Amino acid sequence: MSSVLYDVPGPKARRISLYASIIGGLLIAGLLGLALWTLGNQGIFESQRWAVFGIPDVWALIGSGIVATLSAAAVAAVIAFPLGLLLCLFRISTVAWIRVPTRIVLEFLRGMPVVLMMFFVLLVFATGSFVAVVAGLVLYNAAIFAEIIRAGVQSLPKGQREAGLAIGLTGFQSRLSIELPQAIRRMLPSLVAQLVVLLKDTSLGYIVSYEELLRKVQIMADFLGPQYLFPVFFVAAAIYILINLSVSRLAIWIERHGSKKAAGGVAKAAPTGIPTAAK
Repeated sequence: MSSVLYDVPGPKARRISLYASIIGGLLIAGLLGLALWTLGNQGIFESQRWAVFGIPDVWALIGSGIVATLSAAAVAAVIAFPLGLLLCLFRISTVAWIRVPTRIVLEFLRGMPVVLMMFFVLLVFATGSFVAVVAGLVLYNAAIFAEIIRAGVQSLPKGQREAGLAIGLTGFQSRLSIELPQAIRRMLPSLVAQLVVLLKDTSLGYIVSYEELLRKVQIMADFLGPQYLFPVFFVAAAIYILINLSVSRLAIWIERHGSKKAAGGVAKAAPTGIPTAAK
């Protein structure tokens, strides 16, 4: 029995895969055990090193860093996504003097490091650190969103656009009402992955003195001493992972909710187009 993409493995291949999985699992477990043993020898798991998290001021500092991180990420995402949609429309325009310059701008923004864009906004326009961080994130991620949505539009069957034009829609109306909604739904996993990247890129703000979570953690580690370095950064990493997982789960819920809503709409509309059988 075979699939379209590959042949289904036989007994020998499955046995080799099982042995490889067991060996790989043992290697990972061994490396993890070695890491824990090394950390234990360094006294990382001593209770006094973690007792610092019983101090309310420590959590107040961490909380302010979380708020700063989420604020920059939220403002950047709210601006970057509509800007990405607009750039996508320009990028796929049939007018050459709109499409070509937009392509050049997108390639430039995608190739520039986010940190350099933050520095550019901070130094040239003499803004605050928050504006510099948000501007850098918006410029970079808007370009990425535009390319992701463009890929989604180009992956649609050509009949979608032709059907829109056939019922009297203009090319722009077809893009907005038929193609873009389908492209966004199709590329939602990639868009969510880029949102997670945007959220993590807020940590670059410490370079322009924006006191987000990573900057707060560094300040705390410098103040408390090197013996608290690992616990503090471990907690910060756990917070980042928790936030990113929350964003991913929210996106999954939105996707499922949208799919159910679309399926319900199709189910309600279907009977109207089916001729009734003669009795």
